[in-house]
Amino acid sequence: MRRTTIIATDELLQRLRQIAIERRISLAALIREALEEKAQHHRPRPRSLGIGDSGHTDTARRAGDERPVPR
Repeated sequence: MRRTTIIATDELLQRLRQIAIERRISLAALIREALEEKAQHHRPRPRSLGIGDSGHTDTARRAGDERPVPR
């Protein structure tokens, strides 16, 4: 294992300490469990997401205004 540093609010740390005490585990063990659970449920963002993004928020309206001239 490697050591790392996190920054958390005093309120969050106090809540985590209380949970660790109730579960009779160390604060470090509780944080490792939480990180592992979060990593297990992570789903990568689909690469195709946003592939059709034109950069315009009014694409439908613009498409209606830009109709080709009838023959």
